[in-house]
This record gives sequence, structure tokens and C-alpha cells, in this order.
Amino acid sequence: MDPHEILKKIPPKNCGECGYPTCLAFAAHVARCGEDPHQCPYIDLTGMEQQDSPPTSLDGLAQKRDLELIRHLKSRLSDRNLAGLALPLGASFSHDHLCFFYLGQEVTISKEQLLIDNQPPKDPRDQILLYNYVHGGGGALPADEWVGLESLPNSISKVRTLATYCEDKLALFFQGRSPAAIVALCRPLGGKALAGTTASVALTIPVLPRVPLQLFFWDAEPEDGFEARVKILFTANVLKFLDIESLIFTAERLAEHIMNPS
Repeated sequence: MDPHEILKKIPPKNCGECGYPTCLAFAAHVARCGEDPHQCPYIDLTGMEQQDSPPTSLDGLAQKRDLELIRHLKSRLSDRNLAGLALPLGASFSHDHLCFFYLGQEVTISKEQLLIDNQPPKDPRDQILLYNYVHGGGGALPADEWVGLESLPNSISKVRTLATYCEDKLALFFQGRSPAAIVALCRPLGGKALAGTTASVALTIPVLPRVPLQLFFWDAEPEDGFEARVKILFTANVLKFLDIESLIFTAERLAEHIMNPS
């Protein structure tokens, strides 16, 4: 659905009664994020109702589930003190919204909307991750102790998932590239090279203010029978900031942003 098609159904009032600052912002969230169009008291959906029949495919059902979860997470912000969350989350607070960075992108979250680089997120999973991060409440600074996923509680079943969607993909993508080229790919995400390791490349990348990841890459050595390999490490107290599912998604998104820079 195109936001401009929705805009045609709304009188150009910019009244804010829907909870969004402008009609365009509201229309974009309806089109891209599954916001309920009936939140606008003036919208006329005549001719559009038939287009919005419930999805029947597995992908459609998963998207519907994600959008319902987003609405639930958003509603839980109504009684939260966002200003009080800023410091524990490593965020700033201004004009009723939190501001922090997610993989080099500026995130603003208020009780009414969530934007990434001033645009509604295209993928609902990003919203779920960011709302989960805020609802986690932050806390002390990340620990200066780094561990593999397998060292975290209740994570054994997720080790293969991390390898499939992040580590193995990055190892194949990095293979044969120079260390300088890999560092350059990670720099827009805030990546900083680590010294004193045996890896071909080692970096710390702040996916979220309180959720840095360390990435180690060893290039292939065919003559010795070693394939290219990537290992992702997390701070020992990372579960104070995100649950395991969200943590895996941060690594998946990290890989996507490195391999497909915008």
C-alpha cells in the first residue's frame, strides 16, 4: 500500500489527533508499519476495505503477528518515563523523544512513533528489536568481558542460527578481501579495529549504545586446510539489555548492513 493512496483518504488537517505530527507521517506508518488507519477520526476508507483482507500465506501471517506485537510494544510506552530511560539506554532525550544510534542510523522514539533516519522502518522486525531495547530499560555500562553466544544462558539452540545468518555469511563475504577493505565496510556502522589479536581483522561494532559486538575474521588458508571463519562475541552482561532472540537479530542485521551498505 502506498502512503500517498492513504493520504488521499485523509483531509489535510495535520491535527495530530491520530498521535502523529503530520498526516504524511501517519499515512507512512499505516502503509509500512501496519498502524490502524482508524486512529485517524477523519479517514474515509471507502473503496479500500476490500483490499485489506487478512493475509493467508505463512509470510502474511508472520507479518500480521509482527504488526500486532509492534502495536502491543508501542502501547506499553504510554506509562513509561522516556526521559528517565535516556541515560540507562545510552540515549539522549529531547522534545518528548529518545534518540540513539542503531547500526549507524539515527533512531527517534516517542510514545507516538518510531523513526529510523526520519523514516518509518520498512521491516517490522527492526521496530520489535528497538522497542525491546527500550523496554529492557538499559542499565550499567556493557561489561568489559567478551563471550561467545554458547556461553550465555539458554542459548545452545541459537548457536547454529547465529552461524547461519551472520557468521558463515560474513566469512564467505570477507574471504579474499584485504583487512583495510573490511574495516572500511564496517566504519559507517561505527566499527573500530582491535589490535593485538591473531585474527586477520578484529573490530568492535556498536549495534546499539549498550549492545556492542566484537567481530573476528580469519581468512582462508587453503594450504593448511583452514576455511575462512567469523566469530561474533558479546559482552558478558548483554542479556541485561536484550533477550536472546533480539540479540540474534542484531547480529543478522549487522551482517546485512555490512554486505549491503545503503
